[in-house]
Amino acid sequence: MPKSNPPDSGAELPTPKIDVVIPAFNEERSLPLVLADIPPHRVRRVVVADNNSTDSTASVARDGGAEVVPAPVQGYGSACLAGLAHLRETGPPDIVVFLDADFSDHPEELPRVVEPILQGKADVVIGSRVLGEREPGALLPQARAGNLVACTLIRLLYRHRYTDLGPFRAARWKEFESLRMQDPNFGWTAELQVKALRQGLRIVEVPVSYRKRVGVSKITGTLKGTLLAGYKILWTVFRYSLGKL
Repeated sequence: MPKSNPPDSGAELPTPKIDVVIPAFNEERSLPLVLADIPPHRVRRVVVADNNSTDSTASVARDGGAEVVPAPVQGYGSACLAGLAHLRETGPPDIVVFLDADFSDHPEELPRVVEPILQGKADVVIGSRVLGEREPGALLPQARAGNLVACTLIRLLYRHRYTDLGPFRAARWKEFESLRMQDPNFGWTAELQVKALRQGLRIVEVPVSYRKRVGVSKITGTLKGTLLAGYKILWTVFRYSLGKL
């Protein structure tokens, strides 16, 4: 019987499909900056979920090469869900990345965020603003306090140490879909991180840079937004510890 040839060790593996989802609400000034800094050679496509913007967010997104999907139900989580539904319907990626539209994240650091997944070391990667470099005043005191309380509660209830609930994150599509995300607003980031723990996914934090956003935050920029977000995040962390998925 003839011997089979050994596998070609020099053969290139298929390039993973990486798609970016950007929830956006009235970010016409900042969104072009975000889109310009996403490494085009690493990303298949960018989807902007327009969450009822009253400015030209949708048009500047299209001008920047993004696909625009309407997210008619107001809320950060709803916008993320709309972007995910679009990916699901039009051909899902291997890896999905989430970025904010306010230019507080550094999109050029996307390779750093996806690297643990590409190396087979993680299913979910959280970009930690706490571990990375922050422009003075970028992470507001109320945001720092909320992060600390939420991460402490997760450590007590789930026995896992997070440093941040940051918006810059990536996940393998298949594993991410198993989380069955559903929160429509402020609890989205906490839901993702505690569900990933509940599902036993491999989670890695990497340091990312953070700067002052363009414009005023819709959440931490107001007292009402800060209180509502804080309540929803803590309730989300607690409720999933009771066994709800």
